Amino acid sequence: MILPIVAYGNPVLRKVAEEIGPDYPGLKELISNMWETMYASNGVGLAAPQINKSIRLFVVDSAQIFEAMEDEEEKQEYPGDEGAKKVFINAHVKELNGKPWAYNEGCLSIPKVREDVTRAESVTIEYEDENFQTHTDTYTGITARVILHEYDHIEGKLFIDHLPALKKQLLKRKLNDISSGKIKVDYKMSFSR
Repeated sequence: MILPIVAYGNPVLRKVAEEIGPDYPGLKELISNMWETMYASNGVGLAAPQINKSIRLFVVDSAQIFEAMEDEEEKQEYPGDEGAKKVFINAHVKELNGKPWAYNEGCLSIPKVREDVTRAESVTIEYEDENFQTHTDTYTGITARVILHEYDHIEGKLFIDHLPALKKQLLKRKLNDISSGKIKVDYKMSFSR
């Protein structure tokens, strides 16, 4: 089932999300709905707060970014990163490494706003998969960026929080329009008016 994506301005996007256990009601269906919602809105990641659930859960499919790259040279720009398709539950960043780099990011909760965001080159993250098996993995490049973007969501942060104050000031009107529902998108959204 495709769920509505919560728009910027909803307080759920500013909460630090709660950990969950294997007994979380309807978890398997929720994860399935999150994948469906993410693909229906052309996303590469989706966090539970974006569907109005303040829990430490997000899904990532950066593999589709690499599948869409037609140029082999473009793929070479991200050595060691072939993308990943994974579920992250109760994730906690353990370490950030590498040279910070800028990349143009957007967010399904903040439609039609894209800005260059600087993030670490690699992330080591501890998380549980959908079977509650614990993993500690290191990701680099675009995959690390997508994971860090979604991780921000479960920490109550948004990609615009990484922007300089002046840039945020310039976005104020657009952000107000989004939170009041004055925006047209081609996927389901819910606005907190």
